[in-house]
Order: sequence, then C-alpha cells, then structure tokens
Amino acid sequence: MSLRLPQGLGPSVAPDRLNQAFQHEIAAEKAASLGRSGKKLAATLAQLHSAADEGDRATLIKNAAEAAHHYFIQRELCGLFVHQSIIDDYDIPREVLAQMGAR
Repeated sequence: MSLRLPQGLGPSVAPDRLNQAFQHEIAAEKAASLGRSGKKLAATLAQLHSAADEGDRATLIKNAAEAAHHYFIQRELCGLFVHQSIIDDYDIPREVLAQMGAR
C-alpha cells in the first residue's frame, strides 16, 4: 500500500519550473568550470612560453597538454566540439597538442 500526500501539502512549485531551475544550475556550473579550465590553460601556456630552461620545458609541455585536454573535455561537455579557434586564440603549440591525452 502506498501513501500519497494530500494535494495541499505537496510541492508548491510546478515540476517544470523545478526542472528549469535545475537545468539552469547545471548550465551555470558548466560555465564556471569552463572558465576555471580556461584560466588554468592560459596560466600553464604562459609558463611554457616564458620558460628558458630546456630541462623544465618537458614538464611544462606535459602540464600544458593536461590543461588543454581538460579544457577541451569541458568544452565538449558544454556542447562545443570545434576546437580550432581555441587552439588559435590560446596559441597552443603543436608539441602540446601532440602530448594531449598521452599518459
């Protein structure tokens, strides 16, 4: 036997409005995460571009490749699947792109 709350004691907000609020919250979190990933990518690329020591360069390339990989994944989660403009805007070197996803 199941029990059901009386109609007057149920939620006062329509389910559609709750779903819309929830979807809005998800979109805001995706956008915030994309922004954080973009800032991290920009910071790692700045370190890479300013590196003078070749010994540290391999580590910086690895860090930049990981940041780029995370950023591209986050873009795809937001529905953005074409990355060429980002590669151009952030000036991501080919050596970083070649290391993306490699472990």
